[in-house]
Amino acid sequence: MLVAAGAEVVVFDPLRDEALPEGVSGLVVGGGFPEVYAGELAANEPLKKGIVALAERGSPIAAECAGLLYLCRELDGQAMCGVLDASARMSERLTLGYREAVAVSDSVLAVAGTRMRGHEFHRTVVEPGAGGAAAWGVRTPSPRVEGFVQRGVHASYLHTHWASAPGVARRFVERCRTS
Repeated sequence: MLVAAGAEVVVFDPLRDEALPEGVSGLVVGGGFPEVYAGELAANEPLKKGIVALAERGSPIAAECAGLLYLCRELDGQAMCGVLDASARMSERLTLGYREAVAVSDSVLAVAGTRMRGHEFHRTVVEPGAGGAAAWGVRTPSPRVEGFVQRGVHASYLHTHWASAPGVARRFVERCRTS
């Protein structure tokens, strides 16, 4: 969907690459199992600094689940990027399920009121600090807001299905062009 919206998608490896690819104007950080790689992610200081610089410029960053954790200050005491004023920790509780969500704040992905579908699958808890607005309003399993919107960053636990709101990819690519 990003390519169809006009993006040139460039892949990089946050475990090995010490810099974002040349000319990057936006970043999508997907899910995964950060607890397995927390040490390697924490040790890659040059890349973390590059991601912080990208965020400070207001460039669009969309992060889902593990991407959310990577943008936090720390994950189980290991230093992550620090883009978000939040700490993450592993927990025993599994959060799992399909979700219908409504954007509660305008962001690089969606205008407030946009409805999307997705799923959650994690065993972590994020404890927010100050700043930022919530990303999504989610009704199930119980009504709540979650995620972060601050400047060009949209980060949440929700693995969104962009095809459920096709304008999301176009909006993100347009924000990349203008950042």
